[in-house]
Amino acid sequence: MTELRVPSRILMGPGPSDVDPRVLRVMATPLVGHLDPAFLDVLNEVMALLRQAFQTANRLTLPISGTGSAGMETVLVNLLEPGDRAVVGVNGEFGRRMADIVRRCGAELYAVEAEWGRALDPSAVEDALRKAKNPKLLAVVHAETSTGVLQPIPPLGELARRAGALLVVDCVTSLGGCEVALDAWEVDAAYSGTQKCLSCPPGLAPVSLGTRAEEALLRRKTPVQSWYLDLTMIMNYWGKDRFYHHTAPISMLYALREALRLVEEEGLDRRFCRHRLHSRAVCAGLEAMGLELFVPEPWRLPTLTAVRVPEGADDLRTRRALLDRFGIEIGGGLGPLKGKIWRIGTMGYSCQPRNVILLMAALEAVLREQGLGPPPGAGMSAAAEILADGERTG
Repeated sequence: MTELRVPSRILMGPGPSDVDPRVLRVMATPLVGHLDPAFLDVLNEVMALLRQAFQTANRLTLPISGTGSAGMETVLVNLLEPGDRAVVGVNGEFGRRMADIVRRCGAELYAVEAEWGRALDPSAVEDALRKAKNPKLLAVVHAETSTGVLQPIPPLGELARRAGALLVVDCVTSLGGCEVALDAWEVDAAYSGTQKCLSCPPGLAPVSLGTRAEEALLRRKTPVQSWYLDLTMIMNYWGKDRFYHHTAPISMLYALREALRLVEEEGLDRRFCRHRLHSRAVCAGLEAMGLELFVPEPWRLPTLTAVRVPEGADDLRTRRALLDRFGIEIGGGLGPLKGKIWRIGTMGYSCQPRNVILLMAALEAVLREQGLGPPPGAGMSAAAEILADGERTG
């Protein structure tokens, strides 16, 4: 067997995103023990940096050993017990997955359905909370990775408070890329992943639980159904007692610390502006090529853009040509959107002008080979104009 060699790629799909070279270098740092005093300092720094990224003072803010889906499962299995009632917004694949976990917890599910590519209607959420009668929680996806929809959270927080429910928010494709303000939005529990806007390898799932969620966890009548994800034990390792639970992924925690340091260096406001700018450039370029964006403008996610596969284009052939000839990865649709949309990520380190311009040129070339005729250079010109305006205005 030969030495591992993988091709160079530009990751502009729904995740993972490209990893900053500084993060990759840090992963080569020598290991120490997971109870070594030097490593415990790293844990404290990671928690502090995560609080800044989530914009929260929540004590219980830490990364779970696992991918973003582990974060989803962690929050739900710790807060739900058999017989609880949970309202879940389902307007994409990841809302659907939350609903599945709710059922597996033995809780009673009240699903609020919305068309994929559209945000949840607060009035429909309010109706479901009323029907649930004393719901334990309301769970929604802030940034729906399967569709590119950004869900407004503050109106739903008000509804959850009125119903006496905890508000749980999926921030997997928003943390570090667009505004996530847990305290200001009165979010009780949230989770994310490291491989999207934080531009860290996949393998950790930041979670944050506020006071009300922590109290609900400690009032449980039954054990958490997952031993590995049981926060009542995990918090004792991350807290002052440092009780051993499982061996922490040391190199991944080095990487997350560096990725969060990069977020801190850039500043949240500047980082959010960068993601909005590059999203606008992608949208302008795609529309100039005659392509149709999938999500209406008010709900578009600035870290991931969904565009309809044009009539006459071959979904798989197009994505494979981008990958093989230009080294660019974009994503296809999931579930009912398979073969119908492309998902283009502008997240973290991948969110750069050169990537946007290269994608426009490559996509135009591939589509023209399929007999589709976007105006030559139209996508590049439109995207470049947005990017230049952004540089001029800061």
